[in-house]
Amino acid sequence: MAINIARRKFIATLSGTAFGWPLAARAQQGGVRRIAVLVGYAEDNPPGLRFTAAFRQGCLQELGWTEGRNMRLEIRWGAGNAANTRKYAAELVALGPDVIMAAGSSTMEPLLQATRTVPIVFAIVPDPVGTGIVASLSQPGGNATGFVMFEYSLCGKWLELLKEIAPRMARVAVLRDPAVTAGIGQFAVIQSVAPSVGVDVSPINMSDAAEIERDVAAFARSAGGLILTASALSALHRDLIITLAARYKLPAVYDSSDYVAAGGLISYGPSFTDEFRRAAGYVDRILKGEKPADLPVQVPTKYELVVNLKTAKTLRLTVPQSILARADDVIE
Repeated sequence: MAINIARRKFIATLSGTAFGWPLAARAQQGGVRRIAVLVGYAEDNPPGLRFTAAFRQGCLQELGWTEGRNMRLEIRWGAGNAANTRKYAAELVALGPDVIMAAGSSTMEPLLQATRTVPIVFAIVPDPVGTGIVASLSQPGGNATGFVMFEYSLCGKWLELLKEIAPRMARVAVLRDPAVTAGIGQFAVIQSVAPSVGVDVSPINMSDAAEIERDVAAFARSAGGLILTASALSALHRDLIITLAARYKLPAVYDSSDYVAAGGLISYGPSFTDEFRRAAGYVDRILKGEKPADLPVQVPTKYELVVNLKTAKTLRLTVPQSILARADDVIE
């Protein structure tokens, strides 16, 4: 009798343990893989929405992963806020995902602080070797690999383009996020190129909207131009910066065509949508058994030069034929 009672207790304990597993754990046992996504942008930011849509399409529709059938997505949006990004990084790692997709340089440090074992695929991250994210491009070596946003040398071309479209310009303000390595690195390259094109450059830090508005207004007391470096804060304050450039008649260059479509003057940079689609391929390979350490970090393969002629006309600028001939898209 005692043996039967003990046996019933043992079976009840096993049953309770099984049914007490988190739903996600039971789902993964049944073949559903969990993909965590941490995005540096705000949830309502148009580029961020387009990038995540490209990732979903590249992963779900083309590679056989169907949300709710064999895959589950957990997405968090950092919105350029360091505290929120750290919180969401820890939250996503605690969910025990099979792989994490990281969008933007601001997401990588908190993710690597939270885990050195969960595979991470990153996109639009500049200089992953210099910042210690990977050991080398060809042999990442750790739990992270992915796609470089662009090489820092690209930043010098922004200044050259600005000088080409506004040849009399002698002063340029560089808007950057000083809290991330990429913000400092991009400014350093622009600063190194400045003497060769006869331009003085100065940084404007993007801590918040009030600081941006105040410092751009102060800079605009004399003629000059703007360069908006790439960061989550740049995307967060996109509309404000484009508005300020128009208000103070400042020629401005951006890293992405999204800014030009929204009224900016000119942009030059890689296709970030393409990077997210390619990143989905790495996620697929990791889910099928490959390791991040064995997948080389890739650099952009497609760059886009986009010009807004309507904005140029408003600024009373004539876009040189040399730029129009190279442009991938011209907005009339």
